[in-house]
Amino acid sequence: MDTLIQQLINGLMLGSIYGLIALGYTMVYGILRIINFAHGDLLMVGALTALSGMQTLTRYFPAISPLAALTAATLLAMAVCALLAMGIERFAYRRLRNAPRLAPLISGIGLSVLLQTAAMMIWSRNPLMFPQVLPMDPIAVTHGSAAHPPAIITVTGLVTLALALLAMAGLWLLVEFTRLGRGMRAVAENPRVASLMGINPNRIITLTFAIGGLFAALAGVMMASNYGSASFSMGFLPGIKAFTAAVLGGIGNLRGAMLGGLLLGLIESLGAGYLGELTGGLFGSNYQDIFAFIVLILVLIFRPAGLLGERVAQRA
Repeated sequence: MDTLIQQLINGLMLGSIYGLIALGYTMVYGILRIINFAHGDLLMVGALTALSGMQTLTRYFPAISPLAALTAATLLAMAVCALLAMGIERFAYRRLRNAPRLAPLISGIGLSVLLQTAAMMIWSRNPLMFPQVLPMDPIAVTHGSAAHPPAIITVTGLVTLALALLAMAGLWLLVEFTRLGRGMRAVAENPRVASLMGINPNRIITLTFAIGGLFAALAGVMMASNYGSASFSMGFLPGIKAFTAAVLGGIGNLRGAMLGGLLLGLIESLGAGYLGELTGGLFGSNYQDIFAFIVLILVLIFRPAGLLGERVAQRA
């Protein structure tokens, strides 16, 4: 039972990060019907920007507290990634809206390579240590025993899970109960009709990319805080897994992206944990990445629309 609870905790923490990134994929797809494969690299830009921001603040303001520096650096990273996402939409995707579907896909892959190369030139190719601001001391969740250690969680893990769930709930409220959310739903249904009703589709699409960039930056800071490092390539694999989570939940559906992220994190954690036990440690955490792609293959074969399907209507 202690092992099960520990794997559930690990899975929820990991899945919450996947869910945040998956929201960016599903919002863009719901409106434009394209997959922004450069979205995962916004996570990397957010983490490295936050790291540079913290270093700059502590250099020029030595008296600043580490928590205040992390908060300010996170807000800076979110602003930078939002502006970068808006630039990506304006210069890489706007002219390709009516192009064949393969064109935006190739553009996104090219942008991903460009962002990784630029990050490698700015921050170097070596992994950089990310400051551990929040306490990493383990907090026992269960009592455990001599044979089985208790399930644990850290303050960083708790904050990560809480922030992710709050961000997801906030986005859902934004989409369902605000004027911007109504505009996003209208453009997703039919951009031409929405423009006739006084909605500016270009503005809605740009803001959608910006919101996705905000969430990607937050996910990047959370991931770097949990693992204690950041690098130019850190966003590629989480981005692919978040895309898998979006497909699992039903790409184009916000609740599906949240559900898919949490489920994928749980599948990875439980699969790697119990596979390691069953094989005596031969297979374990080093093989957890395969579960995401197994899930993607199975979903595409047996339920291409995802668990919650896609509620976006066909355009006229």
